[in-house]
Amino acid sequence: MQGKEPVSAGAVLGWLALSALAPGAAHLRAGRRTTGLILLSCYFAGLLTLLALALTTDNLLGSLTQDSWLTAIVVGAAALGVAWFTVIVHSFVVLRPGRLPQNGQILAGTLAGLLAVAVVVPFGLVAQNVWTSQQTLDDIFTGPEPAQPAVPAGQEPPRDPWAGRDRVNILLLGGDADDNRTGVRTDSMNVASIDVKSGNTVLVSLPRNLENVRFRPGTPMAQRFPDGFRLPPDPGGGRSDLLNSVWEYADAHPEIFGGRRQQGPQVLMDTIGYTLDLKIDWYALVNMWGFARLIDAIGGITLTVEQDVVFGKYNEGLVKAGTRKLKGADAMWYARSRTFSDDYTRMRRQRCVLGALLDQADPATVLVRFNRIALAAKELIRTDIPRSMLTNLVPLALKVKNAKVTSLQFVPPLIRTGYPDWDKIRRLTAKAVRDSAATTSAVAASATPSASPSATPSATGGPSPRKSTQPSAPPTKGLTEGCGAG
Repeated sequence: MQGKEPVSAGAVLGWLALSALAPGAAHLRAGRRTTGLILLSCYFAGLLTLLALALTTDNLLGSLTQDSWLTAIVVGAAALGVAWFTVIVHSFVVLRPGRLPQNGQILAGTLAGLLAVAVVVPFGLVAQNVWTSQQTLDDIFTGPEPAQPAVPAGQEPPRDPWAGRDRVNILLLGGDADDNRTGVRTDSMNVASIDVKSGNTVLVSLPRNLENVRFRPGTPMAQRFPDGFRLPPDPGGGRSDLLNSVWEYADAHPEIFGGRRQQGPQVLMDTIGYTLDLKIDWYALVNMWGFARLIDAIGGITLTVEQDVVFGKYNEGLVKAGTRKLKGADAMWYARSRTFSDDYTRMRRQRCVLGALLDQADPATVLVRFNRIALAAKELIRTDIPRSMLTNLVPLALKVKNAKVTSLQFVPPLIRTGYPDWDKIRRLTAKAVRDSAATTSAVAASATPSASPSATPSATGGPSPRKSTQPSAPPTKGLTEGCGAG
């Protein structure tokens, strides 16, 4: 039996709109019961399948970084887009718009065509964004895959992705590589030590001008510099043997490593790990000006600039004081400038920029500006994190965003950068990590450690400096604590 067919353009368009939300509705209205029920059944079966997949898949967000999932989503979105377009067109046909007056036919046909195109757009955007995401991940995460432990026959591999470890340590570097500069100088060096269960994180910052850096005994760099990293002064009086030059020096001297090139990242990871007595798992090098493009991609970040920040070769630039949204270039100059300032103030400003980005890069912003962010990320990041580890790192990153993040900065008067107390650095790092793993209240109530005794020998060789008579700074603080303060 034929159903009552719509006799007005408004009725035709109304049933078409309903069919866009529930495919098969127009067919039922037109009396095509079998076709309508099949379409509705497929629609609800698809929704239930997606719901079951979301509820039963462990680590869904992490799985969405895998190639197999991303490819399936791209293909599925394209197929569904074509299917939805076909359903709208066929729904329009079965509603028999030819019975309408000529003006009604023109109106209904035009709007039906627009609706048919409109229902394809969301699927096209999903396919495009997922494809862009897949290409970006392939370009950035190219590190070697970790060796898989042998599993005896008949046994399942362990489900713990961290193999029983409590923490993951990632070295976050800000580099100044540029087309007009040779080598990479890592002017920003932070180790994010993350508790894998709670997401509590301590961000340990090392100054760029740390001198007499020690290398792990037995390594090629330790054999070249047994008493610490020391080179003759530059012709202009500057120094090229500070911590921020380790990567560049290792890359420039492959003969130290038996001719192997590009050893800078591994050497710096091992050096900083030895300095802090932490095992560094991976590094991520962020190009500073790529970082500025990322900030622009999310629409800027809101910061409180405590006082005017001057920058430029001839002091011609200015980031004015006040609270407002900064574009990428101004945010980077705020973080990088040392004009009328020093390295330690700059380290605090860099921490403020990181904190603002962590707080303000919300999922809605990332989704709306996804393509711009993905393109900026390609120019921004160099890392040795294997692609397969993203499955575990994505949910860990979500934990970090809602967890306790504290900061430990090794700046004067806590340490003397010219004569570092390596034992004290390690001891404070260990305490900060312990506090980070504790409850939030325990972290907030942690006491300031006393200065190291002068009689304690240095674990890395050489004499320890004299005991400082200056009061120690609090060892840890919130990531944005002090931001906006004069």
